[in-house]
Amino acid sequence: MFQGLSEKLQETFKRLKGKGKLKETDVNEAMREVRVALLEADVNFKVVKDFVAKVKERSIGQEVLESLSPAQHVIKIVHEEMIELMGGATGKILIASKPPTVILLIGLQGAGKTTHVAKLANMLKKQGKHPLLVACDIYRPAAIKQLQVLGDQLAVPVFSMGQEAPADIAKASIKHANSNGQDVVIIDTAGRLHINEELMTELRDIKTAVKPNEILLVVDAMTGQDAVNVAESFHRELGLDGVILTKLDGDTRGGAALSIKAVTGCTVKFAGIGEKMDALEPFHPDRMASRILGMGDVLTLIEKAQESFDEKKAKEMEQKLRKQEFTLDDFLEQMQQMKKMGPLSSILEMLPGSIGKQLKDVQIDEKDTAHIEAIIRSMTTEERRKPGIIKDSRKKRIAKGSGTSVQDVGRLLKQFEQMQKMVKHFASPSSLGMLGSGKKGKKGKKRGFM
Repeated sequence: MFQGLSEKLQETFKRLKGKGKLKETDVNEAMREVRVALLEADVNFKVVKDFVAKVKERSIGQEVLESLSPAQHVIKIVHEEMIELMGGATGKILIASKPPTVILLIGLQGAGKTTHVAKLANMLKKQGKHPLLVACDIYRPAAIKQLQVLGDQLAVPVFSMGQEAPADIAKASIKHANSNGQDVVIIDTAGRLHINEELMTELRDIKTAVKPNEILLVVDAMTGQDAVNVAESFHRELGLDGVILTKLDGDTRGGAALSIKAVTGCTVKFAGIGEKMDALEPFHPDRMASRILGMGDVLTLIEKAQESFDEKKAKEMEQKLRKQEFTLDDFLEQMQQMKKMGPLSSILEMLPGSIGKQLKDVQIDEKDTAHIEAIIRSMTTEERRKPGIIKDSRKKRIAKGSGTSVQDVGRLLKQFEQMQKMVKHFASPSSLGMLGSGKKGKKGKKRGFM
C-alpha cells in the first residue's frame, strides 16, 4: 500500500534536505514532483491541485525559507496537510445512548460487505460489546449461509428470516436484539454490480425502518477513483457516516484513501488489511501520513504487540534473558507470538526512519518461518535446550523429520548461536540496567526503552 507514492515523496524530500537553504524555486520544483507522485497514486486531480496549493502557500513563507532546517519545515507541512486530507481525527463508531446501536453496511457486490460485517462484529466483541449479525442480503446465493458460518466462527449470533423483505428483517432484528441482550446490531445488505434505483430504494426502506446510528459504505481500495465515485453516489442518496476501505494490504496505489474525505466529506473509519477475521483496524490519518512519508507507524506496532503478546510470558522471558537461558523452545514461542501480529512484511513497514529504509527491500518468504518451526519441532527436548550437542547424525535425523536439508538445519543452528551471543550482550548487567528499569538518572529523565 502506498509504496510507489511513499518512495517518490521520500526521494523528493531527500533532495530538499540536501539543499540547506531553500529558495522559492526549490519549493516549486518539489511541489511539481509531489503533484506528479499524487496523480500517479490515483489521487483525484482536484484534490491534488488543492493539496499542492495549500502546501506551497505555507512553504514559501518567511518563517520556512529563513529557518535553520527549511526542508524539515516543508516535510512537517506536507505531513500536517496529508493528515487533514484524510480526515484529521480518527473516526469512531457512534454508540447509541439507548441500546442497541444499529450499524448498516452497504456497498456494491464484491466489495466484501459480508466479510466485513463479521470483522466489525469481531472488533466490537473484543471491546466488550454483544453484537448481532443480520442477514438482509436475500438475493445472492448462499449469502445468508456465509454470514451464519462466519457468525459460528466468531461465536456471534446471526438473525435471519429467509426471503422476507429486507426492511422487515431489519426491523424484526431490533426487537430480537432487545429481547436477547445484544447491544449492537450489524446489518448485512444486498449489493448490485452497479448503483441503480432498485438498490437505493431498498436501502432507503431499511434506513427508514431501523434509523441506523451508523451507515458505513464498504468499498474496494483496489478500484481507485471508482471507489471515490461510488462513495459520492451513495453519500448523495443515503447520507453516509463513514467508509470501510478493503484490500489496503494489496497492490493498491492508495488514491481512494487520500481522496474520499476531500471529495465526499465522509471519513474513512476502518481499513481492511487482510482476509482473517481480525484483519480490520481503525483508520488513523496521522499514522497513515507518517507511513507514507517514511516516518513509520510505531503506535500501531505497539498496539499489535500488546494484543498478541502475553504479559505473563513476557515477564518469564525477561527472567530467562537475565539468566541467559534463551533456548530454541523460547525462540519457537517468540516466533509464534510474532505470527499473531500479522505478516512480517507489514510489521517492517511500520518501522521508522533508517531502520525501515534498510529493511524495506528485504525479501521475506513466510514459508521460511514454517521451515524453522518444523526443524525445531523435529528436535528432542534435550536438543532444544542444548543445541551444541547436535552433530552430523542428529542433523540428518532432524532434516529427515522436518522435510528440510542438513544445510537448512546447520544454517538455523548457526543463526541461533549468533542470536544467543547477542542475547548475552543485551543481558549483561549494564545493558539490562538501561533496558526498562524505569529509574531516573541524575537529571531526572526516565531511562530505558520498556
